[in-house]
This record gives sequence, structure tokens and C-alpha cells, in this order.
Amino acid sequence: MFLCLIHTLFSLSCPMRHHCRPWWATPLFVAVVVSALGNSVSDDPIVYEPLPNVTLFPGPWDEYIKAPKNKSHILPARFWKVRGNVSTSTSATASWGKNEEDSAGHVRGSGIVLGPGGVLTVEFKENYGGRVCFDIESVGHNPVIHLAYSESPLFAGPVPDATTDRQERDLPLPFELGDRTGTVCVGSEYVRGAFKYLTISLPYRSSDASGDSDSTSAGESQGASLFSWDTLDYMGQKILGHDKRPLSSYLSKSRRQYYSPAWVSIASLWVNCTAFPSQTNGRAYSGYFYSSSSLLNRIWYAGAWTLQLSTLDPKEGSALIDYNRLVDHNNSPVGSWYSNFTIANGTAVTTDGAKRDRVVWPGDMFIAIPGIAVSTYDMVAVRNALDVLYDHQYADGSLPYAGPPMGWHGEFSDTYHLHTLLGTYAYVLYSGDVGWLRTRWPAYLEALKVSIAKVDHLGLLHVSSVADWLRPGMTGHNLEASAMLHTAVSKSIILATWLANPNTTAPDHRSWTALQHTLENGLARLYCPSTGLFSDNVGARSCTGTSHLDPQDGNSWALISGLDLRASRRPWTDPKSPTRANTTLPTGPPTARNISANLRARWTRYGAPAVEFPNVISPFASGFELLAHCAAADVAAAVELILLEWGHLLDGRGFTNSTLAEGFRVDGNVQYPAYWSAARNSHAHGWASGPTGVLTAGVLGIELVAPGGAEWAVHPDLTPWLGWARGGFATARGRFEVKVWRVVEAGEEGGRKGVAMEVLTPEGTKGTVGFGGEVVREVDGGRVRRWVAWDVFAESGEGKVVLEDLAGWSVRPSASSLDAPQEKWYELVLVSKSDGTVLVFDDQFAPPVMQERPVGVVDWSEMEKHFKTPPPERCRMESLRNL
Repeated sequence: MFLCLIHTLFSLSCPMRHHCRPWWATPLFVAVVVSALGNSVSDDPIVYEPLPNVTLFPGPWDEYIKAPKNKSHILPARFWKVRGNVSTSTSATASWGKNEEDSAGHVRGSGIVLGPGGVLTVEFKENYGGRVCFDIESVGHNPVIHLAYSESPLFAGPVPDATTDRQERDLPLPFELGDRTGTVCVGSEYVRGAFKYLTISLPYRSSDASGDSDSTSAGESQGASLFSWDTLDYMGQKILGHDKRPLSSYLSKSRRQYYSPAWVSIASLWVNCTAFPSQTNGRAYSGYFYSSSSLLNRIWYAGAWTLQLSTLDPKEGSALIDYNRLVDHNNSPVGSWYSNFTIANGTAVTTDGAKRDRVVWPGDMFIAIPGIAVSTYDMVAVRNALDVLYDHQYADGSLPYAGPPMGWHGEFSDTYHLHTLLGTYAYVLYSGDVGWLRTRWPAYLEALKVSIAKVDHLGLLHVSSVADWLRPGMTGHNLEASAMLHTAVSKSIILATWLANPNTTAPDHRSWTALQHTLENGLARLYCPSTGLFSDNVGARSCTGTSHLDPQDGNSWALISGLDLRASRRPWTDPKSPTRANTTLPTGPPTARNISANLRARWTRYGAPAVEFPNVISPFASGFELLAHCAAADVAAAVELILLEWGHLLDGRGFTNSTLAEGFRVDGNVQYPAYWSAARNSHAHGWASGPTGVLTAGVLGIELVAPGGAEWAVHPDLTPWLGWARGGFATARGRFEVKVWRVVEAGEEGGRKGVAMEVLTPEGTKGTVGFGGEVVREVDGGRVRRWVAWDVFAESGEGKVVLEDLAGWSVRPSASSLDAPQEKWYELVLVSKSDGTVLVFDDQFAPPVMQERPVGVVDWSEMEKHFKTPPPERCRMESLRNL
């Protein structure tokens, strides 16, 4: 539940200074190409901008990058739908259909002509965002075209999708052309953050005189929308007022006066994308992922593109018009929208979503920051987001629920407060910016004290706020909040060691460690042997409560936290015992793998249901479940869930096939049940980008251990789903790259099979290499190293991994890969110089068939209970059932 929000004006007074040296002289590039920084933790400032304008790992995987080659001139891919009074020509169709690399070919005088009742919808190649511009050839009688934007094809048409939650759809944007020709663009305040479909219509006015039957039918068909739009007050946006007239008066020809109708001839249109302002070239990725699964590749890059599109110029923020009102005192009508609210200092900031809310929400950070780090490395945008949260810290040490327009009058969430602390750790880990951490450390400690003070005699965090990620039931001694605090304390101990020097008074780690033991004892109270999972709280949702519930988010965080599950350390007692004492569990304590398996057992056809939020499949909560499976050493389950849930997010009906949405219904429908309007779902939401970071850390196994990667660990896991994978990323210390592929001994039937891996890490760093969770080798960075992992079965019958160093082996490409050395990089021939053993790629590998699962069933009565705001009476649930 959102809090009642009262806001004050947030001013932009301290924009970030641009550095004047060229991109190739920045520490990022110098470290990657020339040398690496030292091993010690340093307070030296990290310079992230300007980011490189060429990709650091070029290859065939670049085809998966969604960012345009020219972000200032993105052309439509095709005409999606043409209705009514629209005149086209072969020349116009050909020139409008040109891709962004080639805008030539238009014959002047052969533009698309819209008259009254004309409706034209264009589709772009990807989900984009920015300002729309037109090349106007000619106009007649001062036309006012209406623009309607939609991310989903389900809502493409004369009425936009929604940023508001006060009515079902936004108002169209009226664009007065007057007598202008040539290049005309919508105002800078009307940046639409994300859309794949743009509809241009020229509605009837009371003065339009066209009387032909085609125009009549066009107007009537435009009014006969999926929903009853005649009930809307439809005049488009007027920031200082609202002319309340029904849509039908604009689409029908009744009550008109007779004189010449308006018309416009459009030579072309394009989008000037204003997202990811840190990057002059949005395709210049500093990381990549490439595997034998094209679907996983698409998902990784869709996550990266979602994060790019959600990274904004801070002056183009906040689509929450109603929340903005108490700050900017706007008088916008219900359903209007704009994007000119300042949400942070600096030149770029990462936000929750591209279309909405366009606000700094800390809940996204634990998922979004790793994804940003391994794709574009836009750490400036991350730091600016964290800065605005710390800058609005309350006097008692609490951190705000979100950035401006929130953060002035006590808006607070216990879990989002902790997300800011966890985001701080993730930022410093990937950026190496220990100097920034030192400046924020006093505020960080004050914030940590706020959460610690809420741990009471039950050994659990007793939340004081019901606000979370809109899930209901955030009350009492909560599992998710308690497990998150356990995680935050672990990260705080690590942060303190990074800061330690003779001039710093370090906190007493013993008190933090003692708190973790207290939390572990408290969390043991919530374990339910009947389900093999943890319950939501000690009240009604407990194991024996009247509304017993085992949440996806809380159980995921229990595994992420590294909760000590050993019987010797925890009072794993029977939940039926009121005192939880002297009554041990008959089944013994839980294990991480069992909890992981029990979460997996709840999956339905389209993913993992968030049972704490009825009818919801949440990529946010599922992102934490991905991390939980990895923490339980079950990367295979994480990859399976990515294929299942995020595959639907890309290819399911109504999604963008480009970016990742905020959530959807358990039956696979595009509606996110937090909102009664299905059109409000954000289809580019940073909290859905979990697979981008998880595939890099889980499959490739690249994890940083010290700031910026001074220390690291590499432990790849191909899982049963992949035959090969490669990828990497760069920090200010240099490149991290891993290649892993299946091999078999050549020449003999039934030769040994194994997994080969190649690891490159920066010079001056050190780390460990392992495989199968058992074998660990300490390695210095600076050169390519190769190993093969053999599965060996011991006499006991249990599998065992043996890691063999390939330092004495020669490597050459196979003959079949010479025509495409990068596409077929895994077709290598490895030859032992000592005994002549030959290893080749195991081309007999095939992934398993995905398990069939039932479709989730919607509980309509429960869904109505949990809408963030109730729908107006005119909007009935039946309309949602028929979507």
C-alpha cells in the first residue's frame, strides 16, 4: 500500500561536472587496454564518464543489442494499422518503412495524408522512448493531430496506454501544427518514456465538413474502441485547464458547422530517444553474454535494454502527476501526463521504469545494479540515484520510500529502506568507489541502526510500515524484512573492512555478528515442516495461523541471506509449540536445496507465482528467487525459471518482445494485478532485469569479491540447459571474461566427457576458480587460463569433480569453425602435449524438454481486494476477464 504522499519542491542545484578528456583516456578504457589498478582498496575517485563509444567485446552477440545505432533519429519499422481518412502511396510506404540506418528515399509530395477521422498507427522495431518529431510537407486549415502511445499492441490505437491510476487510459496528446511545415517536434516536457506503437489521429471537429461515407465510418470505428471511451472527458491534455467533452463529439460529425476540413501531409516521423544520457552510443556495451540458447541471449539483452531505457535525464522524471502536484502545483486534468519533473542531481539517473514511474525506487537496486554493471557500466546513474535517497534521509536516520517527488514528509518502507543499504553495497562492489562510500558511511550507519532497533525479543524485525512492492500483508514480525536485515548486516561487515584504515573508527563487528545469530534464531520460528518453507510472519500468516502463507519474496531472501541452517546452531523446533522450545522437528532442519526445490514445485506454466500477492507473477520477486536458487547451488533451477517466466515476458501475447514488464497475471495475461487498468503495466521495468546479472554470475560464474574486482571468484555452471556459453564485462580494473563449453575425448567410443573453461581476469587482481561447488584454485589475474572439469564417480557412487589444468595443452580451431570463428568459437580442438589426448566439442549435447505445468487460475474476488486504487464503477471486472 502506498502512503499518503505530501511533497515539497525538489530543486536541481548541483549538476555533475563533465570530464573533458576523451573517452579513450578514462580509467575504464586505460585499465582495460593498457594496465590495471593495484590490489589495495583505494579512496581514489572512479571516473565513469564519458563512457566508451565503442563496444569493448565486439562479436556476433551484438545482434541482440536493442539500442539503436542513432538514438536521435529512430524511424518506425512499419505501418501497423491504417484506418479511415488516410491516403498513402507506394513511395510513402517505402520511405516510412526504412530502418534507422537509411532514412533516404522519400519523394516530396507523396507523404501520408490524414484528414478528419484518419487514424494511422506505426510500429517501431523495439520498445523505445523519447520525443516524437515529424517532417511536415503541407497542412490545411490548422490541423491538430492527436498522439497516442502504447508499449503493448493490445492498447495501440487512438487512446494511449496508461501512466495514471485514476482512469483506465491516459489522454491523447494534442499537437497543434498550425501552418508549420518542415521539422516539428513535441515539446521537451512530453517525452514519452516507452512505446513501441504510436497512433496519429485527426479527430473530427464540430467545424469539419467532410461528408463522405468513408469518413463517417472511420469516425464511428474510432469511437467504437475496446472500452467505452465516450464516457471519458476527452480533449487531450491542457496543463492549465480541461475542456470536458465526450469523445463522441470529436469522432462523430454531429453538430458540425460547414467549412473546409483540416488535413496534414506527413513525409516522415522519428523519435529522438533521450534515455541513457551517459552514453553517446547506446550500443557501446562494456559487457556481453552469448550462449547456445538464443532465448537466454535475448533475455539477457532485453534486461540490459530495459535498464538503459529506464536510465533518464534527471530533469525528465516522474510520471506520477498526482504526486507531483503537491510539489509543482500542476493543474493537469486526470489522465494527463508529462515528463519534466526533476528527480535527482547530475546528468543521468537510474529509475524504476521507462514509462512509469520514472522515479528513483530503491527496491529495484539489488537487481538492477548488477545488470547495469555487466552491460553498460553506467555507474554514474546508479550513484546519482543513491545520492538523492541519502540527501533526503530523515532526521531519525530513516531513508525515504522513494526519491522525489517522495521523500519530504516521512514516506517510508522498512524493506525499501534496507534496499538502499543493499544498493550501496552493490554500487561500491562494482564501481570500486570507496571514496564515495566514506562520505556516505555515517548516514549509512544511522540508517542501519533504524532497522536494528526494530528487532525485538522474538528475534525478528517488527516492521512499522505496510509499504513494500505493493504486495499486501506487510505487517508484524516479517520474514522478508528480517532476512533482508540479515543480508544487510553481512554486507555492512564487508563494507566496514573495505573502509578500515588508521583514521577510521570501525564499528564493533561482534555486535553485528551477534545480531545475525539473533535473527537466525528468530527466523527459525517461521519454518513450517509441513511445507518445507518459511511462513510470512508470527501472526495470522504463520505456520499455524488462520491465513498461513509461505511468501516467495521472504523465502528467497532467507536463502540469499546465507541463513545458517545447521541443526547444531539453530533451535529448529516444532511451530505448534507456543514457546518454540524443547520440541525438535521430526523431519530435522531444512536445507537450502530443499527450500529451493519447494519453491520450484510451485511454478505454473508462465513462471513462479508470488503467493503473497494473489494472482501475481512478479519478475521482481522472481528475480530474488533466481538469486535464491543460485545461493542454494541450484543454478539449473534459476536458468529453468528464466526460460519459463522471462520467455513469456518476451514472447507472450501483449508483451513487447523487446523489454521486460513489471509483472503479469498468473494466467499469463498482460495485466499486472496491482492495477485495475491493464494498460498501466510498465513494460520496461528495471526490477524485471534479474536474468542479466544472474546469467553472468550464475552460468558464467563471474562474481566480484572486492571493490571493482580487485578480488574475484569464477565458478561457472552450464547447467543441463546449455552446451556452451561465454561472456564478460569490464570495470575500472580491466576485463573479466569466461568461456565454458562441453568437451569429449576424441577417437574412442564412449570417451570421457567434461566441461572446459577459459578465464581471463585483469592483471594485478587475484581470485579463485572452481567448478561444481567443490574445486577451488587460487589464481592471479593478467593472463588467459584454461581448465577442464571431469565428472568422476567415486567408489561410493557419488559424483566428484576433478579440475585439470590445461596449461600444457595446445588450442586450435576446428576445420568446421574456420568460416565463422566467433559464431563457432566453441568448436576448439584441445591437444595434450604430454600424452596426445584430444578434446573436441561435444556436439551430441541436447537440453532437456521443459516440464509441462498447469496454467495459473485467477481468483477474481481476491484481485479486486488488492488493487492499489479501486477502479471507478464504470470499469467492471468483466472487461479485464475478456482481455
